[in-house]
Amino acid sequence: MDQLRLDILMITWNRPRYTRLALEGLLDSCGPGMRVWVWHNGEDAATLEVVRELSRHPRFHRLQLSRENKRLREPTNWFWSQAEAPFLSKVDDDCLLPKGWAEALLAAHESHPEIGINGCWRFYDEDFVPQLAARKIRDLGGGDRMLLNCWVQGSGYVMKRAVLERLGGLGPAESFTDYCVRAALAGWVNGWLYPFIHEEHMDDPRSPLSELRSEEDFLRHRPLSAVRDDVRTLAEWQRRIRYMARSVQAAPADPRQYVGWRRRLRRVTSRVGRLVGQAEGWRG
Repeated sequence: MDQLRLDILMITWNRPRYTRLALEGLLDSCGPGMRVWVWHNGEDAATLEVVRELSRHPRFHRLQLSRENKRLREPTNWFWSQAEAPFLSKVDDDCLLPKGWAEALLAAHESHPEIGINGCWRFYDEDFVPQLAARKIRDLGGGDRMLLNCWVQGSGYVMKRAVLERLGGLGPAESFTDYCVRAALAGWVNGWLYPFIHEEHMDDPRSPLSELRSEEDFLRHRPLSAVRDDVRTLAEWQRRIRYMARSVQAAPADPRQYVGWRRRLRRVTSRVGRLVGQAEGWRG
C-alpha cells in the first residue's frame, strides 16, 4: 500500500461539465500516496451522477453528501477533521491542474520546513507585473523560488498538517485568506512557487474551457465571488480578475500589515477603492 502523503478535498455543486473535467483531471493527476475526498453540496442530479461515476476511480477515497449548499467553511473543517495525511489540499470544481502539480508542491514543502501553505497560480502570463512581483520573489535555496504572499487562493494549494495542528480549523467567520494570514503570523512562509505552476480556472473567460461566453452565460452561472462583490457583467468580471492578479502581487508580504489598526485601514481603503472605481479596479 502506498504511504499516505496528501489528502485532497473537492467541493462540488451544480456544474456537471466543470465537475467532470475538474474531478477527472484531479483524480488522474494523483500519484502514489494521494487520495481525493468529495463533499457534494445540493441535489443537482447531473452533477451528482458525474461524482458517483468517478467515485470508482482508485484515487477516489470518500464522498460526503449535503442537501444544503454549505459553501466552503463547513466542508473544509469536516475534511480537515477527518483527513489523516501529513499534507492537505483543496481543488475547486472549476479548476484544472497539470500533471505533477502536487509532487512539485510537496517537494518544496519537504525541502523547506518553513513553508506553511504553497499553491498553484491561477492567473495568466499577461497578468504578471514584474515591477510589483519582483520585490516579493525569494530564493529559498536548492533552486527553489517563491512569490511570497500572506495568502494563496483556496484551490490548488498544499498545506502542512502542522499548520492545522497549531491553528485549529476555520473560525465561524474566517475565510481561507484569513486563515493563511493567521498561519503567516504564526511564522510560516506562504506563497506560489516561481516559475508558477498554472491552475486553469475555467470561470476565467480567457480559459478555452470556460462556460462564460456571453452575458446570458455569466448571469446564469455567476461565480460565488462575483455574487459576493456584486459583479454584474462579464466585462466587469474580466476586469475584476485582472484586478485581483495585480492585488496579490502588490500586497505586503508582512503579515503584521493585516492585523489591528492596519487591517482596519486596509479594509476601509479597499472598500472605498471599490466604491469610487479606482483605475486598477474592476469598475473600470
